[in-house]
Amino acid sequence: MKVLYISYDGMTDALGRSQVIPYLVGLSSKGHTIHIISCEKKTASQNERDDVEDILRKNHIHWHPLTFSTQPPFLSKVKDVVIIKKKALELQQKESFDIVHCRSYIAALAGLDLKLNHDVKFVFDMRGFWADERIDGNIWSLKNPIYRIIYSYFKKKEKLFFHHADAVISLTQNGKDVIENIFGDEIAGKTTVIPCCADTELFSRENLPAHQVRELKSRLGLSDNNFVLSYLGSVGTWYLLDEMLIFFKKLKAKFPDARFLFISGDEPSQIKRKASETGIDPDDIIVAKASRENVPAYLSLSDASVFFIKPVFSKKASSPTKQAEIMSMGIPVICNSGVGDTDLIFAGNDAGLVLKDFSETEVNRVISEMDEILKLDPAQIRKKAIKMFSLDDGVEKYHKIYSEIMK
Repeated sequence: MKVLYISYDGMTDALGRSQVIPYLVGLSSKGHTIHIISCEKKTASQNERDDVEDILRKNHIHWHPLTFSTQPPFLSKVKDVVIIKKKALELQQKESFDIVHCRSYIAALAGLDLKLNHDVKFVFDMRGFWADERIDGNIWSLKNPIYRIIYSYFKKKEKLFFHHADAVISLTQNGKDVIENIFGDEIAGKTTVIPCCADTELFSRENLPAHQVRELKSRLGLSDNNFVLSYLGSVGTWYLLDEMLIFFKKLKAKFPDARFLFISGDEPSQIKRKASETGIDPDDIIVAKASRENVPAYLSLSDASVFFIKPVFSKKASSPTKQAEIMSMGIPVICNSGVGDTDLIFAGNDAGLVLKDFSETEVNRVISEMDEILKLDPAQIRKKAIKMFSLDDGVEKYHKIYSEIMK
């Protein structure tokens, strides 16, 4: 099949490298001819662009990068949509695609046009309830009449995306249940759950040289006596830094030599300042930036890993990439309830623990059960990750969707 894949996220973004390119490489290997339209940040270095171009070229994938605009607010997005639509139409007239695969809502605006005007099969890879995420994340305020109009516009478009899509992708079963409740059985019937998968070959302890791990541990000032709690990724809109720091402070009472390792590109001084305000010694906080290839080595230092996410409506459809990557490393996870399929994944306490809320009683309960999850077999946690988040399985599901909608 000839597929036009449209993403507003850039292929040079960390997300593009981990959650788009691996899938498309897999689909290309199955014989699909793939063209990508993506919007690349101006901050991406030439080396990053060259690396992505090299990966895509070697895998016979055609890349048509556009520029991601940031200014002026709102109007820059309108301009980007116009440019994406223009590029998509130009490529369609030249290539005559069978399928347009759209990652999230901005991309779907262009995909819907191709579906309605050129009879191209339309895959709506929703990634989450995007318009509601803007509200839940305090990015848009419904008190502002402009944002109220924009929100209403995208909610109307959302109905059209679901109605006209030949296939819908939800990251979670929880998200699919919401789709069924709102849009009915017919839409749910064409919805497939494909969570954010992990590259289980990259995220594997077995592939890490022991000397590399020892050197890294020494460089970060960690000893064998330290209990290491890690956090992977940026601390931004959705991630609850204050609650994670409070959890760590409580954890210190049980493990006095505990250190909190942030594997993040965020500014270290901001995280350390927050820690100090919480009553944590900033020396117990380590903030280290790592390339994607080196993330597994940093994660391997963890005794456990934590992430707390705002438990809001839009996050029912969220599948944190970090969850799959951490589990693939055989590391137990501490997370909170009400996010994606978290409650389902950790129901048996065989891969980690879930906080029902952030009350002191609940935090103390989870910390009291830490000894039990530290006894978990890393191989069994990894086995569960491979079963639930296999990249090969995700690629096969996409391949099946492509084949079925073209019958």
